[in-house]
Amino acid sequence: MEENNNMIEQEEQSIDFGKLFRDLLKHKKLYVKVLPVAFLLAAIYSLSLPNYYNCEVKLSPEMSGGSSGSSGLLSLASSFGVNLGKMGGMGTEALFPTLYPDLMNSVDFKTSLFPVPVTIEGDKEKGESDRTISYYDYMENEQKAPWWGFILKAPGQAISFVKELLGGKSAEEDSTVDPFRLTVEQTEIVKAIDRNIVCDVDKKTMVITINVKDQDPVICAVMADTVKNRLQKFITDYRTSKARVDLEYNRKLYAETKARYEKARQKYAEFTDANQDVILQTVRQKQTDLENEMQLHYNAFTQVAAQLMAAEAKVQEETPAFTTLQSATVPVRKSGPKRAQMCLIFLFLAFLGTTAWILYKEDDLKPLLGLN
Repeated sequence: MEENNNMIEQEEQSIDFGKLFRDLLKHKKLYVKVLPVAFLLAAIYSLSLPNYYNCEVKLSPEMSGGSSGSSGLLSLASSFGVNLGKMGGMGTEALFPTLYPDLMNSVDFKTSLFPVPVTIEGDKEKGESDRTISYYDYMENEQKAPWWGFILKAPGQAISFVKELLGGKSAEEDSTVDPFRLTVEQTEIVKAIDRNIVCDVDKKTMVITINVKDQDPVICAVMADTVKNRLQKFITDYRTSKARVDLEYNRKLYAETKARYEKARQKYAEFTDANQDVILQTVRQKQTDLENEMQLHYNAFTQVAAQLMAAEAKVQEETPAFTTLQSATVPVRKSGPKRAQMCLIFLFLAFLGTTAWILYKEDDLKPLLGLN
């Protein structure tokens, strides 16, 4: 009896795929109505999105010196996000490559890109000439957006326009950039730059990858090269800051000791010329004293000159070298949006939604979900 009851329960719980197919076939006209509408909406949505291009730059920074064994240990530790610090001569390397993305994400670095000049190519067939504007103006006024973006921004633009009329702010005040206190428009531009410019560091190989996305292929490549150069300059300034301070101090010391030596030499030469035929002992003693003083200043001058040469060599030694693995090039093909994939996803979701609604209406979901 128990075996019979189990067989009956299994038959009741079994899914009748034939019935499911017949129920779906019964509502085939619904698919004919829903899928074209879904395709039309997907086409409208995807065609409203502006094209964009990607440009990628790869750099390999020079690491501080050390033994091969310690550098291997540092590489292994860095793969887990750990900086071993002073091992292998890394004590002076406070700006580790894994911190470069955090540097580029800082507001100071992004606002430093605002005045970068970019050129918008004009349509030669229409007689339009090229225009050179700042990157901030380009991001604020030259970016294409879908039609719903203008609808969403319209209330905010109206409010800001009324505030400008009531507040009476000048254009110069709005154009100034204070990273400590950004305006609403500047904050939006910073967020847009954050989305468009991404820096990533491979923790194993320490290869820096800078990816820039933009609607203009030429500006995309220009900004990728600009970001690469600015990152290199910042790292170079940081690494050589102490050595450059020492160099300036040695240059100042060199100028002072040289002036003292030349003054002592001139004084000795004038005294010798004026007392050439004098054989008095006091005169000879004075001449000897001036000669000794000149020699002391000369020794100090030569020592400082050697220190200056060492300081110049130190700056050169501390200057990091970057190997460009992949340079910035103007992309030929757009990176997105992938409109065909969007349409397929829309159709797939519409098909799933319609199928689920039909199964729910025909009360076929309970056997599928095991709710009997």
